Amino acid sequence: MTEYTKKPHLRDFEFAKHHEYETVDAINKEPPYLIDVLNRFKKKKAAKYAFIIIAFVILMSIIIPMISSRTYYDQTTKHAYLPPKVPLIENLGIFDGEVNGNDMYKNKGAEGTYYVFGTDSLGRDIWVRVWQGARISLYMALLAIIIDLIIGVTYGLISGYYGGKVDMIMQRFIEVLNGIPDTVIVTLLVLIMNPGIMSITLALVIKGWIGMSRVTRAQVLKLKNQEFILASRTLGSSNMKIIFKEILPNIMGQLIVMSMFSIPSAIFTEAFLAFIGLGLSAPNASLGVLISDGFKSFLSSPHMVVIPTIILSILMFSFNILADGLRDAFDPTLKDR
Repeated sequence: MTEYTKKPHLRDFEFAKHHEYETVDAINKEPPYLIDVLNRFKKKKAAKYAFIIIAFVILMSIIIPMISSRTYYDQTTKHAYLPPKVPLIENLGIFDGEVNGNDMYKNKGAEGTYYVFGTDSLGRDIWVRVWQGARISLYMALLAIIIDLIIGVTYGLISGYYGGKVDMIMQRFIEVLNGIPDTVIVTLLVLIMNPGIMSITLALVIKGWIGMSRVTRAQVLKLKNQEFILASRTLGSSNMKIIFKEILPNIMGQLIVMSMFSIPSAIFTEAFLAFIGLGLSAPNASLGVLISDGFKSFLSSPHMVVIPTIILSILMFSFNILADGLRDAFDPTLKDR
């Protein structure tokens, strides 16, 4: 053996310096799912503005009918067809109650009185009636969500999970039901009941959940053969436990987004039925009723139809934008876009 192997040099073997070789495992903590969704939603400026607008409409529809000195059904016939007149803004030459240079408020003995959105053919305050009507639209929005998440989701979960003959029978029933026009259903309900919000509510209960059930079924079909579902079934989990504790939480984001997209359709349905006389009737107020009443006097008093139409359009557009923002927030594939 060589002398080197017999007497190894001390520097051939050295202890590693602890501070030079020390490593620390870096753990990147992912934020909770809902926090991650909220962070992505905050990046969507249009969706945030839409949410603010919807919150404003909700607040106004609650407060204005409560604090106003006039109710939505109070009539002052001598103040009929008054144009909008807004304090302070009237000094700018707009919303000053004048039509073609004529002070309509002075002509009808309403000096010192302000109608922010003007009055209708019976002298009712459109400002109060619009926000009272917004309550009906918001009720339809809430009703659409409840119907979708209770009836539509349950129907779709059962149809998609069990499949086979159960799925075939349930889907054939939907196809037959979906083939009946909404107007026919509402008309039949009106013949049995008085025209009003109850007939529209029942019409939505009968057909309003079909779109949600189909989306839910498609999501269930995509997930029910995944490994975590098979593992849960192997461990002895019941069908109800698999459906409501394994599948439903994984598709809830898509269902919430779908329910948001159904809101504008429900709002428009109420407005359309009220416009053609199958919805609410006077003296009740909804945006559809206001548009229907204002349309009769569109040439002489355009504010009667323009104002509720703008409010209805803004509300429907805001819900669409909000739903689009929620879709992007709940979809992880759009995280970095």
